[in-house]
Amino acid sequence: MRKWMILSVLVFFLVGCSENPRPEDRFAAYIALWNEQKFEEMYTKLSTDTRATYTEKDFSERYQLIYEAIGASSVQIQFTKPEEETDIDDLDEVQFPYSVTMETIAGPVDFEHEAVLVREETEEGEDWFIKWDSTHIFPQLKEGQEIKVASIEPVRGQIFDADGEPLAENGVVKEAGMVPGKLGAARDQIIQEVAGLLGLTVNEIEKALTQSWVKEDSFVPIKKVNPENQELINKLSELDGVTFMTNVESRYYPLGEAAAHLIGYIQNINADELKELKDKGYTQQSAIGRVGLEQVYESRLRGETGWKIYIPEGDVIAEKPAIKGEDIYITIQSDLQQKAFEQIQADAGTAIAINPKTGETLALVSAPSYDPNDFIFGMSVTQWTALNENPLKPLLARFNKTYSPGSTLKPITAAIGLESGTLDPILKMKITGKTWKKDTWVDKSITRVSDTLSDLNLNDALVTSDNIYFARTALELGNDNFTKGLQTFGFDEEIPFEFPTRTSTITNNGFTSEGLLADSGYGQGEIQMSPIHLASAYSAFVNEGNMIKPYLEKIIEQQPSFWKDQVMSPEHASLIHSSLVQVVENPLGTAHTPLVEGINIAGKTGTAELKASKDVEAQENGWFIAMNNDQPNLLIAMMIEHVKGRDGSHYVVPKVKQLFLP
Repeated sequence: MRKWMILSVLVFFLVGCSENPRPEDRFAAYIALWNEQKFEEMYTKLSTDTRATYTEKDFSERYQLIYEAIGASSVQIQFTKPEEETDIDDLDEVQFPYSVTMETIAGPVDFEHEAVLVREETEEGEDWFIKWDSTHIFPQLKEGQEIKVASIEPVRGQIFDADGEPLAENGVVKEAGMVPGKLGAARDQIIQEVAGLLGLTVNEIEKALTQSWVKEDSFVPIKKVNPENQELINKLSELDGVTFMTNVESRYYPLGEAAAHLIGYIQNINADELKELKDKGYTQQSAIGRVGLEQVYESRLRGETGWKIYIPEGDVIAEKPAIKGEDIYITIQSDLQQKAFEQIQADAGTAIAINPKTGETLALVSAPSYDPNDFIFGMSVTQWTALNENPLKPLLARFNKTYSPGSTLKPITAAIGLESGTLDPILKMKITGKTWKKDTWVDKSITRVSDTLSDLNLNDALVTSDNIYFARTALELGNDNFTKGLQTFGFDEEIPFEFPTRTSTITNNGFTSEGLLADSGYGQGEIQMSPIHLASAYSAFVNEGNMIKPYLEKIIEQQPSFWKDQVMSPEHASLIHSSLVQVVENPLGTAHTPLVEGINIAGKTGTAELKASKDVEAQENGWFIAMNNDQPNLLIAMMIEHVKGRDGSHYVVPKVKQLFLP
């Protein structure tokens, strides 16, 4: 009985001494929930009038949707309790200041505001509740207003050549459009003519003209027009109701077809790309580099999206300006790029040019080509189909692929033999007839082009491009030495070059036979090599045995560096180079004709036979790699496909020689 009495007294004492809830405590608890973004629990702390105005769903979703839209993070709400308790005896409401800070996609946001708490009766007694409205989210946000988020697309960086001339530029063009009220009685005929001129359908134009905002005097944009196509502009200008909007911003590629595969083009981002890149600032209005350097340098050319958080017809809450993309300067010489393209544009092939002393890439050309401006100004279905179905694949960039190098590999085979000591450059090799095979071979033999010489040293073999000589050189080296020698030259290794390039390879599954090893010695077999790699390898002949590292971006005070040091001795490099001079100057040399006055070059031809099987007629690719002698600042590697019946590699020689003329 005594214990019960003591407990009753204690309960009475505690109840009697307890106080009603303090408003500052209630607000501090609300702030804690806000910091944790527990919006549903925050709702239970709102006043009766507030809850009568807003449902829990309205309240929670307003916060959630706004915070999500503005990319709110690191949200912090601070409330400092008064040092002295608030005297609330005669008050039905009190005000407390609080501050909010957060990070948003438009930058930091911070503000100070006041909250009103009201006293209300509950079943448990008096309590304090928050009188809430939209200004608690942002002081500028009134009832019925919305928060809007707008992206600001950055100005894309431009691409310039070695002389500062634009290769991808931001310019202004004309946009063809129509004024419906001026089309007159010949409306249908005019629309049909415009559709034909612009490569559009009548339905596409009709759809544009019947948009909800269009009035009789409205200018309705139809399609941007390439400023180079003055004939098209003139024809459109002659039609009633057709006019132009000038100063329309657009990307433009001055070299057109000549640099299409190198520079690439941009297009509007698609849904899959947007999903992947949304966190990097891309929006539905963004353009993205599709191929070429527009794609390679996308992250730098792109810039940073700007953002604006605002209330329509109201205040700006936060704004971050867009940051312009970086301008990029490359080592390409536009005049050489254009000249190289003109030499191969009628064929399927590629040409690359480097400075073998510095590594600067001077031209990267692929043919057949396309006009990247067509992707900017709009390509018709007919144009797109023609590009995709063309068997010569004009959309394919050939300069970063790998090919059978043919006889252009012979100087490399020679270098490997000289370095290993298995090849004596003076010793004459006895070769009779046009074919040769080992006694143990049954169905395999090696054929050479000419049997003019029967006793050949290294110089003779390079000048006349003798397959048998280099097949036997490879056999003398053996599988391991030849493989290690090629790897010394960078085979089976990614080339350190800005433009993604396929790795050059030696075999598919090792040298599975002596015949494969022999064929590989003169650049056939399964050997695959990229043109840029081949150019780097040939630079060793003018760099005392060091392979230059090619590069594409122009950097002030860029110092030449080597990809591979001392792949051969200076003596061996000089020896092979002197033979490459004879390939051009000696009447027996495979690159002797045609004679071109005013050039002094060294080089090597190559014809690579591509045969899927014994019963299929082989395709031939023709190569010629050359460098100038007096001042070795230009090295050109050109490959043209389908040269069989066109004099093989000799079809390529005059094209390359023309590029060395001033």
